[in-house]
Amino acid sequence: MIWSGTFITFEGPDGSGKSTQAGLLAQRLESLGIDVVLTREPGGTPLGERVRRVLLDRDGVRHAARADALLFAAARAQHVDDVIWPALRRGAVVICDRYADSTVAYQGYGSGVPLDRLRELGAFATRGVRPNRTILLDVPVDAGLARRSAGEPEGLTRFETADTFDAAFHERVREGFLELARIEPTRWLVVDADRPADAIARDVFGAIAELLQLTHEAG
Repeated sequence: MIWSGTFITFEGPDGSGKSTQAGLLAQRLESLGIDVVLTREPGGTPLGERVRRVLLDRDGVRHAARADALLFAAARAQHVDDVIWPALRRGAVVICDRYADSTVAYQGYGSGVPLDRLRELGAFATRGVRPNRTILLDVPVDAGLARRSAGEPEGLTRFETADTFDAAFHERVREGFLELARIEPTRWLVVDADRPADAIARDVFGAIAELLQLTHEAG
């Protein structure tokens, strides 16, 4: 598909600071008068937010990894149709906290669902809408989970509390993200997220300013 906007996604293990950095980037670009749409997955639409509760709530309900992948894809299909694609067509910068790469990392590398099946599912759900740039906020698993545990308990999801998702699972997810970045280095930017938020934000904005061809004064 061809569009006039720019699609930026943030990916990374739990506790890497994706939501914080996506928000900071959106604020910075908006201050420059740029049309920005900040959104998240799962979520971003009324249907997506309902699916988000099913996927993330700590209600003790067992989920097969394939079922998770299908639920994420359903929410993503609605998200692309209702939010992402319309914004890109009008020329906006879309910043999304997680996207299809998370399903590959978590349900694929983490839980063992075949990667080729997940890629096929992702292509169907997204209609082929792929990010122009993906920021991978990389952080050691123990550091990321410690950040999450130090936050508000109600903010934790079953991916951080259920016994199924132990440290070994999160290590596989992290390595999966890094492998995806190695496979497609022109799209991905790996950023050390085990640093203060302002330092990370400077690196992220520098990369996006280059992508958007912003003037030197804008930096």
